[in-house]
Amino acid sequence: MLRLVIQRGLLALATLVLVSLVIFGATEVLPGDVASAILGREATPARLAALRAELGLDQPAPSRYFEWLGGAVRGDFGRSLARPAAPVGPLIAERMRVTGWLALIATLIGVPLALGLGISAGLLRDHPADLAISVVALVAQSVPEFVIGALLILAFGITWPILPAVTVVSSDAPLAALAPNLVLPAATLVIVMTAYVLRMVRGSLIDVLDSEYIHMATLKGLPHRRVIAAHALPNALLPTINAVALTVAWLIGGVVVVETVFNLPGVGRLMVSAVEDRDLPLVQALGLLGAACYIGINLLADLATLWLSPRLRARQR
Repeated sequence: MLRLVIQRGLLALATLVLVSLVIFGATEVLPGDVASAILGREATPARLAALRAELGLDQPAPSRYFEWLGGAVRGDFGRSLARPAAPVGPLIAERMRVTGWLALIATLIGVPLALGLGISAGLLRDHPADLAISVVALVAQSVPEFVIGALLILAFGITWPILPAVTVVSSDAPLAALAPNLVLPAATLVIVMTAYVLRMVRGSLIDVLDSEYIHMATLKGLPHRRVIAAHALPNALLPTINAVALTVAWLIGGVVVVETVFNLPGVGRLMVSAVEDRDLPLVQALGLLGAACYIGINLLADLATLWLSPRLRARQR
């Protein structure tokens, strides 16, 4: 198992380095000039040259990449170009607090709800309850996040104004002031992620229930509850670990659409403003941190799957 952990860890590290190259290269080929965007109408050849030298833009791209990557390893992502004297790291950490709470609430509610509904639908296959759950999940999965968010705003922010329709507090507001503003965004994410994971759990459980070893266990006279609890559920839930991990990584990375709809001052909104301002250090840092979260969570899910499945572990060897 240790050898597999080392192999998967090295693969994840290599993937992150490759992603860093893609992020840096993508920002390099963006049209326009950062120095010109910062100076605006005050741009003159002399001032442009001085600013490019100050920002290190006059250095070759490989040198700037290795300098940026080395700083990222140390936790130093440089300073924001659009927010003078603002280090990128603390700026992201402040916004990550909001996105982190949003992702945590959505995960703690959405994952158990999806597992419960998916197991119920799988056990009640072709029952009216299964049909109702499946139809609602399919509709929820088909509707874009911004539409679900707009409907929740219309219902609970305008028709019955019991919750804030949009966020008006800052990212450093106390949790007590921030909490009411997280309810509708979290509900939007719960609806989306529940629909996706629910369908995965239902399909996996139905496949397991149709397998030969489940039929054999039933023919041997094992109680139905024991067959479900000891044989069907463990094997059905194992493939859904990666689906849950993908969903959680999507949440932690910052949901741009949901945060934009509710004006939530999280990482997603910060990314939008950074792109609009051509704040390349901030865009690069957000892209790299999002990729690191995504790769890290999937690595943990992969290792958990290997640890829980001796057969798969033996096959990997």
